[in-house]
Amino acid sequence: MKPARIVVICIAAVAAIGLALVVRAMGSGAPTAVATAAAVEVVPMAKVLVAARNLEPGRRLSDADMAWKDWPVADVNPMFITDGTVPVPGATPADGTAPAADKPEGAVASVTRAATNLATGGAKADYVGSVVREPILAGEPIVGRKIVRAGDSGYMAAYLEPGMRAMAIRVTVETAAGGFILPGDRVDVLLTRETNLANMGTEGSDRSKFTSSTVMQNVKVLAIDQSTRAGDDEQAVVGATATLELGPRDAESLALAKSEGELSLVLRSYADTAGPSGSLGVAARQSTAIRVYRGGAPEVVVVQ
Repeated sequence: MKPARIVVICIAAVAAIGLALVVRAMGSGAPTAVATAAAVEVVPMAKVLVAARNLEPGRRLSDADMAWKDWPVADVNPMFITDGTVPVPGATPADGTAPAADKPEGAVASVTRAATNLATGGAKADYVGSVVREPILAGEPIVGRKIVRAGDSGYMAAYLEPGMRAMAIRVTVETAAGGFILPGDRVDVLLTRETNLANMGTEGSDRSKFTSSTVMQNVKVLAIDQSTRAGDDEQAVVGATATLELGPRDAESLALAKSEGELSLVLRSYADTAGPSGSLGVAARQSTAIRVYRGGAPEVVVVQ
C-alpha cells in the first residue's frame, strides 16, 4: 500500500474518533444542564416593614425611621407587617385587613394592591406618628407589641417624655387663641381670678376686682380633646379640653390654679420655644387686700 494512502486513512480515523468524542460530550451534557436548572428554585420573597435605624422607647416614628426589606415568605412571622403584594399566611397586611389566605393571589389583584400602596404610602404611611414602646434595632421587623399607634390604648402614656405628666384643662374658643392652638404647639397658661374686697369698711365694699398672672410658661400641648395631631390641611382645632405636658410639681401648681379661677392658653411663637418650661411659682400666691389712708381717706389696694 502506498504511503500516501496510509496517511489519508490515519487522518480519517483520527477525525472519526474526534467527532465521536464531541458527539458523546454533547449528549452527556444536556441532562446535567436540565438537572442543574431543576435544582435551582426561586424562593418567594415578601416585603416586611423594618426599622431603618435604632429606635428608642418614646420616639415618634417618621417615614425615615422605617423601610421595606425583602424577606423569605417561609420565614415571615405572623406578627410582621407586610405590604400585602405577596400573600403570606397569618401575616398582617399593610392595610390592616384580615391576614392573607393560603391560596395565591391573582396577578391583577397583586398589581392593584402594589399600585395602591405606591400611591398612599402603604403601611409606612399608616404607622407614621406611632410611638415606640420597646427598643427596636436597625433592620429588625416592626411588630405591633413594640409600638403604639395613634388612637390605640396607651398611646398617650407612650408618647409622654420620661418623668413628665399629662394634665387636661377646660378651654373654649376664647381661652385657646381662637382654636389656632394645635397639638405640638407651645403655650403659656394665664390665671384670671376674682379678688373680693368686701368687708373692708369702705364705700363699694361689695365690688370685686380681677387679677391675671402667668402661672405656666412654654409648656407643650399634647392633644386637643382626643386629637394628638392635626390634619395636614387643618389650621385650627376647636375643642373643650387641652392636654398639657407637665412635670409632677408643675401639675400640682396647675391643679391649684384651676381651683382659683379661669385658665387661658396663650400661643407662643415657634421662634420662642427654647426658653425654660414650667411653673413660675405664682399660682399658690394669695391676694391680700389692705387699706391705705391717704389724706384721711381710706383706699383699698390689692397686694399679690
